[in-house]
Amino acid sequence: MKAMILAAGRGERMRPLTDHTPKPLLPVGGEPLIGWHIKRLRAAGITELVINHAWLGERIEAVLGDGAAYGVRIAYSREGTALETAGGIATALPLLGEAPFIVVNGDVLTDIDFAALADAAARLDGHAALAHLLLVPNPPHHPGGDFGLMADGRLSASPTDGVGLTFSGIAAYHPALFAATPPHQPAKLAPLLRAAMAEGRVSGARHDGLWLDVGTAERLAEADAIARGWVGR
Repeated sequence: MKAMILAAGRGERMRPLTDHTPKPLLPVGGEPLIGWHIKRLRAAGITELVINHAWLGERIEAVLGDGAAYGVRIAYSREGTALETAGGIATALPLLGEAPFIVVNGDVLTDIDFAALADAAARLDGHAALAHLLLVPNPPHHPGGDFGLMADGRLSASPTDGVGLTFSGIAAYHPALFAATPPHQPAKLAPLLRAAMAEGRVSGARHDGLWLDVGTAERLAEADAIARGWVGR
């Protein structure tokens, strides 16, 4: 099982902090934000990682290197300019291979169970099942939610169907979802997911643990306080 951490965003809402430091490297609990994902993935037995980057990407590579310090192996998908989520994943497919894989937004702090997500990923067949998304209760800054979780575990593109929840930015995908997405070109993920949901090919699960979108300076401070409580455990 491989995992991709999305780290190509500019972090506009976090300026000026991100003018000279890429958002995934902002310090949280004495660790780069992205480092917490790497540690949790490794703890779940996922040690083959792909990280995409664009803005100040050379700094990400300088800090993380080949991943040996974390006990993982990191390959980098370098983007001249950010390609959006689907474009970034499609560009990285040669590094991810032909099996299902996990994708994680690099700018969240979470205690999501990556081992359970890896199990869900292994069940994606590329035909009836293309993706499995983790969703969270709608946060105050996104009260409308993104998708509807149905009683049978399938997802609807309408948050008014089933239970309306917010996409965590963490999911498992089969490469077939991106078969028609050209590499090295910007492409959004939502249209692909909605089309697959319309065919009943996307499942989901609700995560009620920690999930924090580190999208503002205030939430960065909140994440730092939470992570400091983890240090030394």
